[in-house]
Amino acid sequence: MAGKMIDFRSDTVTKPTPEMREAMYKAEVGDDVYGDDPTINKLEALGAAKVGKEAAVFVPSGTMGNQVSVMAWTDRGDEVILEEQAHIYMYEVGAPAVLSGVQTRTIKGNRGAMDPADVEAAIRGQNIHFPRTSLICLEQTHNRSGGCVVPLDNMKAIYELAHEKGVNVHLDGARVFNAAVALGVDVKEITKYCDSVQFCLSKGLCAPVGSLVAGPKDFIARVRKYRKMLGGGMRQAGILAAAGIVALEKMVDRLAEDHANAKMLGEALSQMEGLHVDLSTVQTNMVAVGTRGLGMDGPEFAGLMRKYGVWFNADLPYRVRIVTHHDVSREDCEEGIRRFREALKELRK
Repeated sequence: MAGKMIDFRSDTVTKPTPEMREAMYKAEVGDDVYGDDPTINKLEALGAAKVGKEAAVFVPSGTMGNQVSVMAWTDRGDEVILEEQAHIYMYEVGAPAVLSGVQTRTIKGNRGAMDPADVEAAIRGQNIHFPRTSLICLEQTHNRSGGCVVPLDNMKAIYELAHEKGVNVHLDGARVFNAAVALGVDVKEITKYCDSVQFCLSKGLCAPVGSLVAGPKDFIARVRKYRKMLGGGMRQAGILAAAGIVALEKMVDRLAEDHANAKMLGEALSQMEGLHVDLSTVQTNMVAVGTRGLGMDGPEFAGLMRKYGVWFNADLPYRVRIVTHHDVSREDCEEGIRRFREALKELRK
């Protein structure tokens, strides 16, 4: 292996920019549990305005943001509808059952998009034997499909259906700004099709910590209380919020660079014998790469490439996920392609 490690594991590995570090150093702080931290107050107001909601609250992580939202929208014994590969269902440690006491009802989707007819069929009617359907959760972009963008007409149809049935819609928008950039729209054109949204500051936007939950004022008041219940009440956290302000003001438009790098990687890898890339899924900053043609499973291939200084994870038995972000440059991606070719050439000997 020559040169530095090229880290494609996730956009969560991004480090705060020099401007963020400077803002953190200079941040005005106070006790946020008392509502006294001016930098957090500024971030929350900025975040709410960005996504077109009445209010927002800063939380330590996207998982906490999703879970306090589920808690705030549901009662124990309710049912929540999700796409079967949703992050809330797959990767949040069974939290809806543990924290909210709700059961989940999953629907098979197409690249994260549920058929509105399937959603309508899943909403419970009035029956003493049934749980109440109180929430539908959407995800944008969709992680398990390789960062695909859920079409806005699909979100709109589900949102309108939900409101006809008296059901709220929460959006896991961890990478919603990637979706907005990919679609070429203001993020509010996406978030208008949900009642609440969680979005991460610490992925492609490069802040070191945190997410925001945004929605109606009464909902955010409940979320704030549940955040405290789960240990998320922070004190002089303006130091963290300062980086989040820079993230929202300075880092959104550059996500297009990550998308372009992912497309370049996807096109190059799709031409390498033994690898499979469906280029129609390379829509944002992720590339899903099938490894079955190599006769290797995903973890084996990830282990092989680590020896060549390229770091990524397997997300399915015969698939690996490559994620582009601020901390891998165009030149890093080009060098990564060269190392892939070198490794596969050696493998065929």
